[in-house]
Amino acid sequence: MKPTRLLILVLLFPCLVCAQRDLRYGDRAYDSQEYSAAIGFYHKAVSTTKSKTDQAHCFYQLGQCYQHLSNWEDAKVFYVKAKNAGIIDDHVYLHLAEVEQEHGDYNDALADYTEYKKRVPSDPAADIGIKACNDALSNVNETNRWKISNESQINTKYNDFCPTWSDKKHTSIIFSSKRTGQSGSKIDPVSGTQYSDLFEAKIGKNGKWSTPSTVQGDVNLPEANDGASCITKNGNHIFFTRCDQKKNEQLTCKIYYAEKQGNAWGSPVMIDFGLDAATLDSFNFRHPAVSVNEDVMVFSSDYSGTTGGEHSDLWISTFDAKTKTWSKPENLGSQINTNGREGFPYLADDGTLYFSSDGHGGLGGLDIYSAKKDPDSWKWYSPENMKTPFNSPADDFGIVFDGKKKKGFLTSNREGSKGADDIWMFYYEECSSALSGMVSDSIYHIPVHNAWVTLYGSDGTEYGVRTDANGNYKFQLKENVSYLINVFGDSANSTKAQRYFSLPEKEKGKLTTMGMTDCKDFIFDFEIQPIEEHDIVFPAVLYGLDSATLRPQSKDSLNYLYQLLIDNPSLVIEIDAHTDCRGSAEHNRDLSQRRAQACVDYLISKGIDQKRLQAKGWGEDHPLKFSNGVVLTEKYIDSKKTVQEREALHQLNRRTVFRVISNDYVDPKAPKRPAPQPVNVRKGSFDESGDEVPDNNGNGD
Repeated sequence: MKPTRLLILVLLFPCLVCAQRDLRYGDRAYDSQEYSAAIGFYHKAVSTTKSKTDQAHCFYQLGQCYQHLSNWEDAKVFYVKAKNAGIIDDHVYLHLAEVEQEHGDYNDALADYTEYKKRVPSDPAADIGIKACNDALSNVNETNRWKISNESQINTKYNDFCPTWSDKKHTSIIFSSKRTGQSGSKIDPVSGTQYSDLFEAKIGKNGKWSTPSTVQGDVNLPEANDGASCITKNGNHIFFTRCDQKKNEQLTCKIYYAEKQGNAWGSPVMIDFGLDAATLDSFNFRHPAVSVNEDVMVFSSDYSGTTGGEHSDLWISTFDAKTKTWSKPENLGSQINTNGREGFPYLADDGTLYFSSDGHGGLGGLDIYSAKKDPDSWKWYSPENMKTPFNSPADDFGIVFDGKKKKGFLTSNREGSKGADDIWMFYYEECSSALSGMVSDSIYHIPVHNAWVTLYGSDGTEYGVRTDANGNYKFQLKENVSYLINVFGDSANSTKAQRYFSLPEKEKGKLTTMGMTDCKDFIFDFEIQPIEEHDIVFPAVLYGLDSATLRPQSKDSLNYLYQLLIDNPSLVIEIDAHTDCRGSAEHNRDLSQRRAQACVDYLISKGIDQKRLQAKGWGEDHPLKFSNGVVLTEKYIDSKKTVQEREALHQLNRRTVFRVISNDYVDPKAPKRPAPQPVNVRKGSFDESGDEVPDNNGNGD
């Protein structure tokens, strides 16, 4: 061997040894979940090794370390380097897709999920990721009125996460943080920052938070991560997560319990769920959520039987008040759990389960889901993604509501965070929609004062208001409610002291705020009928030939009149029946009287008081008169040239109409303001004046 080559080998040998040593130390730190320490070793190893295989391995491991630390950008950089360096592990495409998805790069993630599916078709993770990316792309512009803002007064550049209310009035929160000022000073080898402690902050009347300080008592351990917590409704008990790593042992998390003692927390007690010490040390138990009655706990664990293998599922345990112990964990099943990670549960007062998962699809990383509780058991229906703004391409978890209010907090490392995980406030921006309009006289077109406008909501609410001197009315509307509007003319009056009634109509007066994303106001104007001495036409009433027997279709017409009387409970009306001039005058008067009475009898059978109804048969005595002065007399009709024309005019004379006699009827059994059926009103009405005359009632010939 030449001296020069020998010298090179001698000089390189220590570097090669160092590279192998750093690589070995990096792998050891990674296996112990000491990701921050592992990153340092891998960077040293990749800078000195000459092995392409070792370089690819270092790049891949660096990608995984940064992904575990939620550093998506650096994770992507090193996954790409690992792929370009020829890494033989096909999972690089899966993890690259995951960090691209978590960064919101959905199209790039789709391409890498698709490539991973080609290489590992048996892994369902590819299909879940592809579906999630497609869903995210289709909902990218979806909007709603939920808003979210960073609680910048609380957050730091370190991890601040998992808030929970710490008092009954919801004026203070306890949360976990890796900020400076903890109970200890050592560095967490997993994150490379300080260990997390529980901190408390109070909100003042001015809406500003106090400076967070460590929670008083024994719940913070100097060299452990004290994390996600849950405080019971009375504020006297706390359940929290503690992840304690002993020397040369695997990092594990357990759930602890402590009681309030004055202003501080007492000594915490580990909850063992009836499991032996070896089992407790072999698995993680974390993220407790306790029911209102403190008899049920839902938590996250990778306990034996977990659906996702090394990942975590949600489990449930019940409390035995006699023995003061929690039962062995039971898995919540495939309805909730997936092959991915499920964690950070929260139980609302009504039993609704909120949790985070990266196995149900979603926008990327951990997404927050909600699942309604079965009313008869501690089981839940299929979860629903809470979408934006609760979820983002990044990790979203640790949700808590402010009681039954539409606001609360969640944790996210989304764009806009101060550094790592931040606490975000969410709230619902109520829609201030209004309904307004004017009620006017359908004949004289003047405002109607004191008309009663009623609003019926699909949520069971009913509101009424009187129109002002200008005929105007106004209502404030609720969200996600359909409404029917009705105008009651009885007791209304205009500047002429005119009395009114309203006519039913099927299509007028409907509106809905269901599904509205943009707040808007509604305007509905109405016209109601003045009470005057003239006939009012309503839908055709048909009888048998030369008979007073109502045809079946006539009942629909009379139901219109029935609804009018229901809508206007003070009206007394007269039903007038007319015939044409053919036949004797005596016969026609008798026939028309029997027809009018048939209409009255039908309305009485429907429940209308007979005191509100009168029947009058006019026979041929009152032929129809048009507004231009033309009267359909026998002479006028006979002057027409064709049979068809004459027959049409006879048909117009055969009619059933009504008149309002008075509007002072008072039902002694009725409440002060009757609650009629929520029918609608129409604008205008037909009467016999004018050239527009409907095809109306006849003898049936």
